[in-house]
Amino acid sequence: MTATARDYARLRNIVFGLSLLAWLVLLRPVPAATGAARMGGPQSVSWCGTAMPIVAPAPSGAALTRAGVVLQHTAAPALTWAWMGAWAIMLVAMMLPTLVQPLYHIRLSCFSRRRMRASALFVAGYGVVWLAAGAALWAVAVAVSSLETPAYLLAVGAATAALVWQVSPLKQRCLNRGHRHGPLAAFGVRADWDALRMGLTHGGWCTGSCWAAMLLPLLLGHGHLWAMAAVSLLVFCERLDPPRTPAWRWRGFETACCYVRLYFWGPRRSPAPASTLIQA
Repeated sequence: MTATARDYARLRNIVFGLSLLAWLVLLRPVPAATGAARMGGPQSVSWCGTAMPIVAPAPSGAALTRAGVVLQHTAAPALTWAWMGAWAIMLVAMMLPTLVQPLYHIRLSCFSRRRMRASALFVAGYGVVWLAAGAALWAVAVAVSSLETPAYLLAVGAATAALVWQVSPLKQRCLNRGHRHGPLAAFGVRADWDALRMGLTHGGWCTGSCWAAMLLPLLLGHGHLWAMAAVSLLVFCERLDPPRTPAWRWRGFETACCYVRLYFWGPRRSPAPASTLIQA
């Protein structure tokens, strides 16, 4: 194994290890809060390792208004910080494995003494974009869930929207731009700005690519962790596909199926050529 291959493998293992730790945090049991229930509001559930209100339609408009008042006047600051922490852990678990290539690009483009600093600035820019996007997605999820619509219809609608966006040409444009990483300055403030700008840009195109898929787990009252795992696998696999001409096509599913088949059944054995069989 060459030095370059070892560096890439070391970076990949560190990133995957941090993602695994985040998944373990998400899977830990969290006691549900009961304060909202005592006030007549909805129960709380463990969402991404944090006690959060159930994203589901209220029994009536009055109950929804009463629950909104309780959350607004008694739990808004705590809920905000809890949501930010939960969303950050969710991003580390789901999206960090997709950053191996840009982080390796930074490693190759910077001097050794600036690699950690440039990587931190890149991740900070990427996280800021996704934090703003997460707030918007959470607002959309709460607004949609406030409608008097059965939960299964919300799930079907979110899955349909995610599937349509997954196969759309605009999705491919975002993926193509996410593969582009320009040169970085070597010294001074310009180098720091280039790393931060790279994180902001990559986060923007990543958000444009994954917003529909990330909205799906937010609209599921049950099984959101399974949905997160499925979305995480799909997002990772679609990053392995090369840039292509924007068109309506399936993306990520073929690569994901190849990974599943390789895990359960091993690599395919190509049939021996006919000439070999004849000689044998």
